[in-house]
Amino acid sequence: MKLLRVILPTTDIEKAARFYGAVLDADGIRVSPGRHYFDCEGTILACFDPRADGDGRDAQPNPEHIYFAVNDLERVYRAARQAGALFPEESASGVGPMGEIVTRPWGERSFYANDPFGNNLCFVAHETLFTG
Repeated sequence: MKLLRVILPTTDIEKAARFYGAVLDADGIRVSPGRHYFDCEGTILACFDPRADGDGRDAQPNPEHIYFAVNDLERVYRAARQAGALFPEESASGVGPMGEIVTRPWGERSFYANDPFGNNLCFVAHETLFTG
């Protein structure tokens, strides 16, 4: 079994396509008026605007983080800043500055951010992934 698709709710599909295109360094593909897909090594990141797809409801941000393993963490950090990501302050959980690239207590180098639609994201340097 493999994970096929992750839905990322958005309220502006054009803005989402630009944001994730810049961060992921990929164009993706528009598959419907409210869906723009990015292939993340076989798992589809599906930016989804329900109103643009005619569903008659507003998108709500995912409550939990979506984690990306990336090959060039510094490039992704710069791209996220330029594309309009929001960076959280210090975490109450004590894992270090959330919006800065740091090595976490479990060994991962990462940074946390929010996309322009309020979705929680984390980007982790591939070479430091902790899989338990």
